[in-house]
Amino acid sequence: MLQQTQVATVISYYLRFMQRFPDVTTLANAKLDEVLHLWTGLGYYARARNLHKAAAIITQAHKGKLPTSQEDLEALPGIGRSTAGAIRSIAQAQHATILDGNVKRVLTRFHAIAGYPGNTKVAQQLWQLAETHTPKNNTGTYTQAIMDLGATLCVRRNPKCEACPVNEQCSAHLNNTVQDYPETKPKKAKPVRGSRFFVVSDDNGATLLEQKPLNGLWGGLWTPPQRQATYATNEFLNELGLSTDALRQEHSQPSFRHTFTHFHLDIEPIYLTLKKNVTMVQDTPTSRWVFPDKLDHDNNPIGLCAPAVKLLANLKEPHSP
Repeated sequence: MLQQTQVATVISYYLRFMQRFPDVTTLANAKLDEVLHLWTGLGYYARARNLHKAAAIITQAHKGKLPTSQEDLEALPGIGRSTAGAIRSIAQAQHATILDGNVKRVLTRFHAIAGYPGNTKVAQQLWQLAETHTPKNNTGTYTQAIMDLGATLCVRRNPKCEACPVNEQCSAHLNNTVQDYPETKPKKAKPVRGSRFFVVSDDNGATLLEQKPLNGLWGGLWTPPQRQATYATNEFLNELGLSTDALRQEHSQPSFRHTFTHFHLDIEPIYLTLKKNVTMVQDTPTSRWVFPDKLDHDNNPIGLCAPAVKLLANLKEPHSP
C-alpha cells in the first residue's frame, strides 16, 4: 500500500484491510471483488491484484509461509528486487539490500550522483552503493533507518540537513547542492484521450456497472459503461436492447480529467434515467445493476475506480429535468 502512496493516506485502508484479511490464507480465499472493494480510493490497483495473486501462490505453493529466498520472493506477483530485500532484511533478519525511493534520494545526495535514478546506468550505480553500505549485522535496523532517514529528514523539498546524522559526510550538503539531487525524470507531454461514461439508472435508482478486463486499465474494477467520446446515446441504448423511447430523462455534466501515469483521460458523463416498467437488461458476470447508496453495505462488495466513485456520487445531486 505504501508504494506510490503516503503513510497518512494508507493507515485507514491498512487497518480495514488487515481486519478483514488477518492472514495470507484468508486473503487467498477471498474474491478479487472484495479485495478491490477495500482498495477503492487508493489507486494503482495492480498492487491489490498482485497481492491477491501472491497470497494464492504462497498458500498453494509454499504451504502458507512466505518464501525466504530472494529468487522465490521476486517470483511472487508485485514483489521486485527492493521489496524482496526489505522483506528479507526487516522481517526475516537476513542480509539483504533495498533501494526504494527514499534510499535513492539519500544515496544520490550523499554521493552526489548525477542523472535520473530511473536511468539504467544510474540505477546500477545506486544498487552497488546500496549493497556497499548495507552492513552484514543488524541489517534490518539499518534498512529501516535509511528508509526513515529519507522519509523524515532527507525529504524531497526543504530537507532537514542540520538534523541529519550523516551531514558531515554528505557530498551534496558539503557543496550546498542538496536541491540538485536526485535529478527529476525528463518530462514528456502526456497525450489526452476522451471517453463517454453512460450512467444509466432505472426508476428505482439501480445503476448499471460493467467490470473492466483484468489485463487492462482499472483491471477488475467496476465502472459505469465506458465508450468512445463520439458514442451516441442511441447507440448505447441499442446495446441494451432499448430505444430512446425508454428514456425518462437524459442530461450531461461537465467533463473532468483523470490522469494516469502515461496519459490524461477526459471523461464526459452522460446520465440516463429509464422510464417505469422498462424491461431491464439482465446481470451478467461482467455487468450488474447496483444501488450506489448500498455499495458499502452490500453483501457482495465490488471495487470502484476513482472516476466511478465520483460519477455515482453525482447521482445524489439534484438535476433539473
